Amino acid sequence: MSSRIISHIKTSRSLHIMCQIPVFCWISATVLEHMLTTEQRGELPKTLTDLYSHFLLVQTKRKKNKYDKGSETSPQELMEADRDFLLKLGKLAFEHLQKGDIMFYQEDLEQCGLDVTEASVYSGVCTEIFRGESVIFQKTVYCFVHLSVQEFLAAVYMFHCFTNRKTEVVQDFFRKEDGDDDGGGYTSLDVFLKGAMEKSLQSENGHLDLFVRFLHGLCLESNQRLLGGLLGQTQNSPEIIQRVIENLKEMNTDNISPDRSINIFHCLTEINDQSVHQKIKEFMKSKDRGQKLSEIHCSALAYMLQMSEEVLDELDLNKYNTTVQGKRRLIPAVRNCRKARLRDCSLSEISCSSLVSALKSNSSHLRELDLSWNYYLQNSGVKVLCSGLESPHCRLKTLKLRGCSLSEISCSSLVSLLMSNSSHLRELDLSKNKDVRDSGVKLLCSGLESPHCGLETLKLRGCSLSKISCSSLVSVLRSNSSHLRKLDLSDNKNLQDSGVFLLCSGLESPHCRLETLKLRGCSLSEISCSYLVSSLKSNPSHLRELDLSGNYLQDSGVKLLSDLVKSPDYRLDTLKTQTTDDTLKMQSPDDSLGRE
Repeated sequence: MSSRIISHIKTSRSLHIMCQIPVFCWISATVLEHMLTTEQRGELPKTLTDLYSHFLLVQTKRKKNKYDKGSETSPQELMEADRDFLLKLGKLAFEHLQKGDIMFYQEDLEQCGLDVTEASVYSGVCTEIFRGESVIFQKTVYCFVHLSVQEFLAAVYMFHCFTNRKTEVVQDFFRKEDGDDDGGGYTSLDVFLKGAMEKSLQSENGHLDLFVRFLHGLCLESNQRLLGGLLGQTQNSPEIIQRVIENLKEMNTDNISPDRSINIFHCLTEINDQSVHQKIKEFMKSKDRGQKLSEIHCSALAYMLQMSEEVLDELDLNKYNTTVQGKRRLIPAVRNCRKARLRDCSLSEISCSSLVSALKSNSSHLRELDLSWNYYLQNSGVKVLCSGLESPHCRLKTLKLRGCSLSEISCSSLVSLLMSNSSHLRELDLSKNKDVRDSGVKLLCSGLESPHCGLETLKLRGCSLSKISCSSLVSVLRSNSSHLRKLDLSDNKNLQDSGVFLLCSGLESPHCRLETLKLRGCSLSEISCSYLVSSLKSNPSHLRELDLSGNYLQDSGVKLLSDLVKSPDYRLDTLKTQTTDDTLKMQSPDDSLGRE
């Protein structure tokens, strides 16, 4: 029996994903065992709505057998007998779901017309979980066996109100926060469901997501037949159902978190539309990634990739042929990949919420995240991102934020990350953020000097830095707790010789472990060459690569450094001095394989 139940669960995506919830496993086992051993007829449920409709029948039937001496009744007759109570219970579930309440007191039940004794009879659906021991309150508290049961009953009640033209309840639900409703009327099923979908997407915490999935599932004739007269008569012609499907596929989610957009795909599953799923199955089997994907296809692909048992080595959004909004909808797949390249995808603070969820996941495989050239990310996006990066579950090693319109405010957010003893970050790229400036670098350096900071590579190309930044970095290079091995300060034209002079005092420190220093395009002259030669000679350092390309070096300066490269007494083996990146390398028997 158990093997048959498990086998069936695995065939349904919407059921399988929920089995990480213990109570859902019990609900599934209760329904499937009952159907396989008692009824032994009909198709087993494949969607959440179908499963919960059967669960409602099983619970009310058990109540009937327990309290009504086991008299036989058909499912439809059973629902008619319990219809009033279930609708009252649905009203309780609906009203408190909107408020975000999951616990109720006796007065809450009475306001919905529920008798406490009657509620205890339905203990399989609404359970007394504990008695208040507080001297002040001494109240009995009620709740549903699981939030999903509350969401299902709330959807049943709402659907009943729609079909029975209880316009006040429907209009109150759709009324905007400012008190005005949009005057839609919601007389058509497709308009009603579209409004419910839009309402759920507006929710910040997603508390209506499962509710709206159930609403879509309840519009199917099979589930209406199963629930008898509980829902009432609806217009569910093929034409209307098709309009519902098209509305879902065309839903605008410009200002919605990519994670939340996946619920649109789940609603299509509940309404038994398999066209999107089938398209993505064919796409994943095909090696042709040039196929055009719509936004709803991207949501489906993101869901299937993140649920796959195989971890994706790299997710590169620019390899998919879709719109900017489609690329955003792919972001949830980051949860199940090792390297994510989300460059130039017009990501903003909203997109970061999905990334935070992935970073906080204790099963996250993500080690490299490239968000470069997302101009709308800005400081607010980095602040959101850091809440995930500071999670003890985060194992990210490389973070690239090149060209994301960041300033010193982002550096302030990143400092606490660098100081965190749980951070695994080893490479940070803040290049091409011209507003980082010296003040931002000063903040970063306070984090780099922390004994908990393990950062090895820092890239600050084109960040409007001057010699003041070099002064801040010197203390990092001198710190015996610093792990910094690669430092890129290229394309900072105001750095100049005076900045290099300061840096050299750090390079001379016995604690400095810097192996790569890039100073390309920093308005340097031959004086910088003499500073560098002097510091390297005074204390043979760990420096192996030095990039001085694109500067105003004279032949005499280049010769000083090239002599250093050729000398076996020093570790420097790569020197770049020309704009064309001509490289001088040390050639000795030990270097036949190269040491770059």
